[in-house]
Amino acid sequence: MNRRTFLSFASALSLGLAFGRQTEAALTVDPNTMLAVADQSEFVRHLLDASGEAPKLEFQASFPNFAGGPAILEAMRAAALDIAYVGDTPPIQARAAGTLLPIIGTFTREVAQYRLTSRPGLVINKLAELKGKKLSYVEGSGRQAFLIEALNRAGISLKDVELVNLRVADLPDAVRSGAVDVAVLTEPHVTRLTKQVGASPVLDPVERQILPSTSYFYARPAALADPKKVAAIESFLGAFARGANWANANRQAWGKFYYTDFQRISPDDTAVILAAESPLVLQTSVEAIPHHQKLIDILYQAGSLKERFDAKTSFVSTFDPVIVAAR
Repeated sequence: MNRRTFLSFASALSLGLAFGRQTEAALTVDPNTMLAVADQSEFVRHLLDASGEAPKLEFQASFPNFAGGPAILEAMRAAALDIAYVGDTPPIQARAAGTLLPIIGTFTREVAQYRLTSRPGLVINKLAELKGKKLSYVEGSGRQAFLIEALNRAGISLKDVELVNLRVADLPDAVRSGAVDVAVLTEPHVTRLTKQVGASPVLDPVERQILPSTSYFYARPAALADPKKVAAIESFLGAFARGANWANANRQAWGKFYYTDFQRISPDDTAVILAAESPLVLQTSVEAIPHHQKLIDILYQAGSLKERFDAKTSFVSTFDPVIVAAR
């Protein structure tokens, strides 16, 4: 799909959805509608369960679990999914590959959930010490932009490091075995590896300020063209937003449900994770565009994108009223 075709399709889709909102009030959720929602680390499913929102869903939902954006993109291309919970980079990589997957919901945390984590025996005090190191590089995931921006903050280019392309699922073992010097990890892997084998997060305070932790729901265009799917998606996003608010207000209960009971993290380690985790913030499409443009610019300047996209054309505002009503 070339740029002209992409932008024309995006414009038509946005106009169609905007028109659809005028009649959406007359739509009700069909209980027989099937909605396939890609999950990661089973976060979405557990958030709905813990908050009590899951039993209230008015449609048939499935939450297949994936390890990273690239695998989700392939499932989207195969029409096996309707919407997906992804990090901040997958929608950009999908666009770069010519696949239109409009962003329909944005959820961010002020402090990133990603952590630059070094192998046992290696302590990184300053981001500048990443120069010359062997770093994990997961093309098409949010980890990619986080790593690039970390190098930017340190004045290091991608040519100054050795990049090791790995799957998301392989990152913890790569750190554990010393196959890489530093990987971009999330909890509970950071806490587990720190305690079990002596790995350590990068100590530079700037590391916590690199980028906020932004996640999106993006959608398959065919799903957005189906009024029954649109009604189910709106219902789902409302449930997710209410679940996020519940988790923010009930941090201890959420931590026990997700980290301690599901992921088998000790209560002490769960407390550490919660202390480092900032609340989920719901954003409208207009509010989310500036950060998304920054991510596009980071990837473009690093040579990971052949074209600098306009972030505005990656979003649809169809479901913004759901976000506004929930916060």
